[in-house]
Amino acid sequence: MKRGIDDLALFGGPAAFPEPLYVGRPSTGDRSRFLERLNRALDDMWLTNGTLVREFEDRVAETAGVRNCVATCNATAALQLLYLAAGLSGEVVMPSMTYVATAHAARMAGLTPVFRDIDPATGCLDPREAEAAVTPRTAGVVGVHLWGRPAPVAELEEIGARHGLRVLFDAAHALGCTYRGRRVGGFGDAEVFSFHATKVVNSFEGGAVVTDDDGLAGHLRSLRTFGSGPGGRIERAGTNAKMTEAAAAMGLTSLEAFGEVVPHNRENHALYRAELRGVDGISIVPFDEAETSNHQYVIARIDEAGAGLHRDLLMRVLKAENVVAQRYFSPACHQVEPYRSERPVELPHTERLAEQVLALPTGPAVDAADVRRICEIVRCATASGRQVTDRERRSADPVPEVSVRR
Repeated sequence: MKRGIDDLALFGGPAAFPEPLYVGRPSTGDRSRFLERLNRALDDMWLTNGTLVREFEDRVAETAGVRNCVATCNATAALQLLYLAAGLSGEVVMPSMTYVATAHAARMAGLTPVFRDIDPATGCLDPREAEAAVTPRTAGVVGVHLWGRPAPVAELEEIGARHGLRVLFDAAHALGCTYRGRRVGGFGDAEVFSFHATKVVNSFEGGAVVTDDDGLAGHLRSLRTFGSGPGGRIERAGTNAKMTEAAAAMGLTSLEAFGEVVPHNRENHALYRAELRGVDGISIVPFDEAETSNHQYVIARIDEAGAGLHRDLLMRVLKAENVVAQRYFSPACHQVEPYRSERPVELPHTERLAEQVLALPTGPAVDAADVRRICEIVRCATASGRQVTDRERRSADPVPEVSVRR
């Protein structure tokens, strides 16, 4: 039990958990099914560009409700290929409140990311901010479904139509989520999913572009395989961004567990909200009850004025208890290099949110008892937040040197 600050592990108390609890422990599914698939690939002696990848693409396309899925070795590669296949040049408008891969992939494709502020109510790109950034150099707009909460799809699509821009979506967090009752995947010109190990469906490492644009999908398939076309003939410059059969085996197996993982995540999220309801300075970011969500993330916002301690100090308190929370996403893209130096910009809503957010552990490896214990730590730390802050500050202060007269 954590009754007072002396019970906190940061100040010498016993850790609440014997082993670390992480954000995004992999959802591996039935190991025997994975090994069965892997053995099939080994027996066929076909380890890449094989039937498992095609099966995975079909399953993801079905889940997203689109005609085409182009699987890749990771989502960053998928973003790069999409920027190239979409024929973009010049500038792309995007939120800064995203993982740096959204921006880095654009930069690696020869584009200039232009960061705009978010709607403070949603954390997603503010359409008014996006449209204000459009210039003759603008080639596209990139929306991000932050933590699986859909971007303002309709408004961004309207901006694209008015200005003749490509509209793309980074849907790394949003497999199985909906916007106005429609599944994420078929919006804009294309969307990108991530199947990184920490995602609700993982393929060890992996990503995919999903789209209903058959021509764009064909271009993407060519780019991911050295620019090859029918019969293997090289038609353009390309790269090697293929997904392996082993990754697809994991992806298929993890996807089979999706229907069990999502309800578990939903229960964890609801329990976090219930356990932390009414705690000063702490709020759990909600999901729209009218939409479907994978509840992959439990995001807490820590208001230092109310909680009495900064988000980073709460993170240290939790880490001492073997609860490894994460700052998703802090600092924001415009606050890191090379963007901070090259195109300095002030985005007040983004900066405030980035200063407050903390992702808490959830997923199949976290049960209700774990959630209750984590919330107990948070309540204990915030009940005496200013004392925790003062005590931590004193312990961090250097010991003053004592002058000795000789």
